[in-house]
Amino acid sequence: MEFIMSLTKNESVDGTTLTIQIKGKFDFNLVQSFRQAYAQMSDKTVKVIIDLRETDYMDSSALGMLLNMKKTIEGQVKTIEISNCQPQLRKILQISRFDKKFDIS
Repeated sequence: MEFIMSLTKNESVDGTTLTIQIKGKFDFNLVQSFRQAYAQMSDKTVKVIIDLRETDYMDSSALGMLLNMKKTIEGQVKTIEISNCQPQLRKILQISRFDKKFDIS
């Protein structure tokens, strides 16, 4: 399986947490790899973390990808968390009312 270097995914040792980390731009170029990152989730996964610590740009397609992911996996996991947001990304998420749909930290 091939991943673009700007997206990495890690599962916790016990398999309950999946972390998807985005580096640089979170935009249309990541549609395929982002979808693949959560498509093969373990049955034990209860929490998905989207780590934006190294994300410096996000566009409307990123918001769409987050919504599609939520729609796809919300019956399977308890928590979807968007973590380590830069202030400008947090503002985009709040304006888009994503703070009502996701745990944002």
